[in-house]
Amino acid sequence: MNEPQRRLQAILAADAAGFTRLMAADEAATVDALNASRQLFRTYLEARGGRVVDTAGDSVLAVFDSVVEATTAALEVQTALAADNAARAPERQMAFRIGINLGDLIGQGDGTVYGDGVNLAARCRRLPCPAPSRCPNARSRCSTARSRHAAATVANNR
Repeated sequence: MNEPQRRLQAILAADAAGFTRLMAADEAATVDALNASRQLFRTYLEARGGRVVDTAGDSVLAVFDSVVEATTAALEVQTALAADNAARAPERQMAFRIGINLGDLIGQGDGTVYGDGVNLAARCRRLPCPAPSRCPNARSRCSTARSRHAAATVANNR
């Protein structure tokens, strides 16, 4: 039996902004756009050494050995998603919020990961804005937001 392993890893958590609205307007087109977006995520994340570990609902969860590679992959995928969205009507565009956290994870033999680091990454994705074209300082905003959120979480847990 495989024992759970603890590892320090960068966690990338993403979800589609406005997904419920998009589904209400056109389910089939939204699922097609989500699948295309997930393929872009997989391509860019894997190119930077990331591994997608979950895709529940409208989300993507991935792990990296390097927080720098996770951040670079996030910026690259946001740029690719913006280009993909340019071909869609504004009301059909699918923007993703991405949060990154460096934390201790418990990894299962099947690739599933657990830990507070996953929860923090999921919370961080709500802090930065959903597209680099709207965030000229995306890299610094993401790091600053994560640091503030982590500090607030530590303070609240004392």
